Amino acid sequence: MHKGTTYVRSLPLLGALLLVFSACGQFAAAQQPAPGSVPAEQPAPARQPTATPPPRPEVIATAAVATADRAVTHAENDRVPEGAAWTQHYFPSSDGSDVELHADVLLPEGLAPDEQVPVILVVGPYLGHSGQEKLENHAHTGPSNRFNDLIEGADLFERGYALVMVDLRGFGGSTGCMDFVGPGAQADVRAAIDWAATQPWSTGAVGMYGKSADAITGLIGNNLNHDALKAVVAQEPIWDVYRNFWSNGVPRATIVSIPSFYNTLATLPQMPDDDERYRTNAEYEKTTPGLVCQFDNLLKYQIADPESDHWMTRDLAEQAKGTDTPLFVTQGFLEWNTEAEAIEEFLTNHQGPQRGWLGPWDHVRGNERTDDGKLKMGREGWFEEVMSFYDQYLKGIEPVVAYPAYAVQGSTGTWRAQDAWPVVEYAATIALGGGSYLDDGAVADPAAKASNSFFVWSEPLEQPVRITGAPRVSLEIEGYGNVMVALYDVAPDGSAVMFDQQVAVLPPGTTSFDLRSTDWTLLAGHALAIEIGTIQPSLAFDNDWIDTPSFETITVSDVRLEIALDDPANDTPTPGDPATWLDTYRRLYAKQLSPGTPSFTLPTGDR
Repeated sequence: MHKGTTYVRSLPLLGALLLVFSACGQFAAAQQPAPGSVPAEQPAPARQPTATPPPRPEVIATAAVATADRAVTHAENDRVPEGAAWTQHYFPSSDGSDVELHADVLLPEGLAPDEQVPVILVVGPYLGHSGQEKLENHAHTGPSNRFNDLIEGADLFERGYALVMVDLRGFGGSTGCMDFVGPGAQADVRAAIDWAATQPWSTGAVGMYGKSADAITGLIGNNLNHDALKAVVAQEPIWDVYRNFWSNGVPRATIVSIPSFYNTLATLPQMPDDDERYRTNAEYEKTTPGLVCQFDNLLKYQIADPESDHWMTRDLAEQAKGTDTPLFVTQGFLEWNTEAEAIEEFLTNHQGPQRGWLGPWDHVRGNERTDDGKLKMGREGWFEEVMSFYDQYLKGIEPVVAYPAYAVQGSTGTWRAQDAWPVVEYAATIALGGGSYLDDGAVADPAAKASNSFFVWSEPLEQPVRITGAPRVSLEIEGYGNVMVALYDVAPDGSAVMFDQQVAVLPPGTTSFDLRSTDWTLLAGHALAIEIGTIQPSLAFDNDWIDTPSFETITVSDVRLEIALDDPANDTPTPGDPATWLDTYRRLYAKQLSPGTPSFTLPTGDR
């Protein structure tokens, strides 16, 4: 967990922005991907929700609506997946409050009354009947199609599984105040597991599944150490919520855009032909208590102190200590949305079986493809591996295929198999010396004498080396302001790619902080360059910091970089192609540098 000072001079401006954003129902484009690369969904999309009203009752097509006692199939409602029987249910959360949760249940069609199946559980904010992120203009109500790809790609019902989708408090058909990853959401996850495990059609074995926001609830489930939860599959989650919204005291634009987005989502009109209980629950955020909830939701993201109860209760990596639920995760090291921050801490604290796909992709699912059919992560067999994982831990079926614990794609686009991640063959603490820069936000007069950053260079490498895990930097500071530290892979001709970065508030004295986790190979002849300076503005998707430069000259000394290294020569290959995002990223982050005088040699092992 981050410790130290916080930087809050920008917060009065942010408060004004929040009021404007709330009044207009808009939110900033904080985490936009490149054109053509937007995934089908994302946990915190920075887009203007559609103002299209829901269909008028007179144009609603006739379709059966499920109840707890009345199951509906695809023949009666085309929004029900083929092979499923849909019912709806309501139950209380587990915190003793009056929050009521709504669940859509999809059982295998024709399941006998005395037959039981294991449950795949999804808990999240994107399961409302009128749309995941916005109104989708459905002709009539029905269960969310958010994970129809899982249903179809895994033959879920044919394999003998149920799918249960539970709306978090404040969303869809559930009441209560939104509580992103907080105690309320954690109580909802516990209640959902309890409920799914104790239904007459359930074997009592529950597995959680999700991507992004509903992957985060999977991590919450793991941290509950619930006996009924047998496995979790979490694609591209947030591991520590503070670090996704604040970087060592520097706020990101998402502290404005995300709460505004969720307020809009929580107040989406639901379908006119939904049952009365569902429609009444869905209106909760528009009641007087609900309006207070919305305002409270806007304000809480502005809390700057990482040691506050608000953020500490949302530090999932810290809460993972001693947990042992079997866990299957994905993480893109080049994410622009749910960046690789605190993943290493979470995996270290988690003591149970682990499986993972890790690599240089952005905010995508394991099965997601481009328009021309290429897998965005680059590896075939997502659903086969997921279902083997569930079969093993929910049904006790031993895997037929010996999948690697971790399938990792490096920055060269090749895949390797590992028993754990990261694999550290040797670690190094590198003395980088010091320098000075003007903390001007990179907007100063170019003719000014004081530079706003400086570089430290390694000797060119004699053999390839991989930087893996989360590098850590420490600095002695004179002055007060902000800093950005960036790592570059520099070819002999000076062409460079920035592959890791982080920012922080710098009080006088010693400051230490982690960069984002990475897995990047420097080839022979390449050099590592470290840039230290002001927070530079950028159109890149993961650089959305709200910077308040001090316009002071910052002097740093005794700079040290702690890095974990691995020798690519020892890799065990596993099948897979390069992630489609990798080439795009390299182009976006390309930079031409004039190599400076080397001041250190990067260790490359005993080879």
